[in-house]
Amino acid sequence: MEKLMETDREFWQRMLEAGGSTTIPRWTLTPEKGIASYEVTLPRDLVADLCQLADELTIPFNSLLLAAHARVLAALSGEREVTTGYVAIEGGQTLPCRLTVEAGSWRTFLRDSHRVKTELLSHKDFPIDDLRREPGLTRLPFETVLDLVGDGSDLAESIVLRVEILQHGGDLVLRLRYRTEALDAGCAARIGGYHLTALALIIADPDADHEQQSLLSAEELRFQIEGLAGRHRELPNLRVHQLFEQQVEVNPNAIAAMHGSQQWTYQELNSRANRLGRALLARGLRNEGVVAVVAERNLNWMAAILAIFKTGGVYLPIEPHFPAERIAATLARAECGFVLTEPDSTTTLDQALNQLPGIQKIFIDAACEEGYADDNLDVSVAPDQLAYIYFTSGSTGEPKGAMCEQRGMLNHIYAKIDDLEIGEGQVVAQIAPQCFDISLWQLISALLVGGRTLLVEQEVILDAHRFVDKISEGRVAVLQVVPSYLEVVLSYLEQHPRELPNLRCVSVTGEALKKEIAQRWFAAKPGIKLVNAYGLTETSDDTNHEIMDRVPDRERVPLGRPVNNVYIYIVDEHLVPVPLGAPGAIVFSGVCVGRGYVNDPERSRQAFMIDPHREGQRLYRGGDYGRWLPEGKLEFLGRRDTQVKISGFRIEIGEIENRLLRIPGVRDGAVVVAERTNQSKRLVAFYSGQQPLDVAILRDRLGESLPEYMVPAAFHWQEGLPLTANSKIDRKILTALARELDAPEEEDYHAPHTPTEQRLAAAWAKVLGIPQQGIGRQDHFFDRGGTSLSAVRLAILLDRAVSLKDITRSPILADLAGLVDDRLKQRYGQS
Repeated sequence: MEKLMETDREFWQRMLEAGGSTTIPRWTLTPEKGIASYEVTLPRDLVADLCQLADELTIPFNSLLLAAHARVLAALSGEREVTTGYVAIEGGQTLPCRLTVEAGSWRTFLRDSHRVKTELLSHKDFPIDDLRREPGLTRLPFETVLDLVGDGSDLAESIVLRVEILQHGGDLVLRLRYRTEALDAGCAARIGGYHLTALALIIADPDADHEQQSLLSAEELRFQIEGLAGRHRELPNLRVHQLFEQQVEVNPNAIAAMHGSQQWTYQELNSRANRLGRALLARGLRNEGVVAVVAERNLNWMAAILAIFKTGGVYLPIEPHFPAERIAATLARAECGFVLTEPDSTTTLDQALNQLPGIQKIFIDAACEEGYADDNLDVSVAPDQLAYIYFTSGSTGEPKGAMCEQRGMLNHIYAKIDDLEIGEGQVVAQIAPQCFDISLWQLISALLVGGRTLLVEQEVILDAHRFVDKISEGRVAVLQVVPSYLEVVLSYLEQHPRELPNLRCVSVTGEALKKEIAQRWFAAKPGIKLVNAYGLTETSDDTNHEIMDRVPDRERVPLGRPVNNVYIYIVDEHLVPVPLGAPGAIVFSGVCVGRGYVNDPERSRQAFMIDPHREGQRLYRGGDYGRWLPEGKLEFLGRRDTQVKISGFRIEIGEIENRLLRIPGVRDGAVVVAERTNQSKRLVAFYSGQQPLDVAILRDRLGESLPEYMVPAAFHWQEGLPLTANSKIDRKILTALARELDAPEEEDYHAPHTPTEQRLAAAWAKVLGIPQQGIGRQDHFFDRGGTSLSAVRLAILLDRAVSLKDITRSPILADLAGLVDDRLKQRYGQS
């Protein structure tokens, strides 16, 4: 008997410790403390068919009910492992029941559920409450209960939903009792409906794969497909460049764009784009011919893009400072025929073109002086014609070129104009790098409504003081930044408050917006709207806008509603829509969805498909996960692959690892994302080989083919990389190790000893998110994970005692402290 009791104890110890509680979605707009009920009668013919099936399978009727309940919980939670409370005997205790909802037939799942239930009941007499009093096991491991005897027990404090089976006369009744602070009546009715649907599906075909079947009612499916879509907006039957040309007719002498001390009117910009377009056509450019632009962000860059659109060509952005190998790969994959560039932007381009002799290089200024007419080209450009190709990081080691069409681009620009309220005479700041897809709407949107584009120089962006001056003096009304840069601007404004009278709207995109940043923004600038924008390159940029005039009530800042003409579904791995509020993959449909990846049919096939709900529409499935909120907004829940976003750039870890493994001397390698105490992220590489390699060599070799933002901040040699039980690299161990290795080796450590060194060490710790006691006087700012953005933060924190240039030229802490001390001495001497 004692041995049996020990076995019981071990069984319940395992059940209570295995996994966490299965959480069901909270779904109510009016959370109020209380308990409510919902009842529905099970049809008698359904009950009869279930009893007959139970007899055929030689399992009890209540095993079918348990299986249906588990399937509903799996759909609501998005998890295969579900835990619920189970009451099978009147007056009996609530037993923790853990089931695995594996893919397969209902028949197999019914038998598995019965086996688990039988095992539970064989241990039912053990006093489980004794275990729950032990440390770490005090909370119930479930928040739902399936009560097959309907004994009317009260809802325990941690129970959100109790599903009871009651006898009413000759009928079986399904009753749901739920907490009104978590669920509303409509949600309870839906969950009751899911149970009935699951039971009906069991009867309809016990051998069907239950994972492929939807529990949603036709009404809910219609609501998800149509009711949660972006509003319908009629688009003009014109292309982007034609709408710009209309504004040229209306206000030819109005200022269209400014860069530094240079400014062009609408007429000047249009004339230059027309001459350049004719130069391209004269050289043989045809519809959907790909034209790369390798230029700095300036007015020539703007004219080049408009010229390409006017000719019916396809814009391919390439930054002049990218490695030659990456430029060559991009040009080749896109089958590019022409490159528009400037004399100062050809250093790595020429190296790339040496590998691709068939591509014509055209200098923008020279082409504009070839004597071509400057009136509009009037080339026919169809709405479904390809507009641009943006290359993003790819997991196989090769970047992916996302192809988007004219109508998708126009729809997105109109979404910006509508939601950010861009109008005539207003200034939009252009600050995003050329390879970042948001650069395009920042450049063009104002031109479609008689506004003005201000191209902000990169050196200004890297100096918060100059940047804020530029925004103010340039009378910028609409600004978009990544959250990490908004934090930099906020830090400056908090130290140096000032009015920004023309700024009406700040949009953030590229990374998750933390609520703390929204709180700081509205504390500093309560009258300026904040728009959380979300989207993917493959979906013509942003698909969602959360427009805020105050701090959101939720813990996370929502992604907002879909923009005009955009449809978003939340689906499971089989593309079946999940219940409202349940987590799932975010997929996109409508005019926003691009054509695929250029010359990459296999990756296109995996991500782009036919929309089963809309005839003739494409569907795009990325790697993002989210859920619907009761107010009809989307909430981002993260990713389930190796893709990350750092400073707004989309990075596939696999691409970096592929390049790392090609370096001689590297046997095995892995890259992880290390998050610091200040929530900043950086890439850390681990590798094995016969001996450690020079870090400078590793950085240089990766820098030959990867842009700077994809080169890891740190490299660590290991004799062998840790492996999981499945012989795969254990990334969890490496991520933890990356955090530990942030501290320098003790023998190399020399503590800061002057007051200035100590002050700098405290500032480094804050901006880098590392402990101050681990920062030595010989530490290198960028080797400790510093970036240009964190250097800007450092300059602001030190109230401009040092500049970005100072930090770049003197990155060693002791050297930087000496520079600060020298300046203080000079000032003291002058005084």
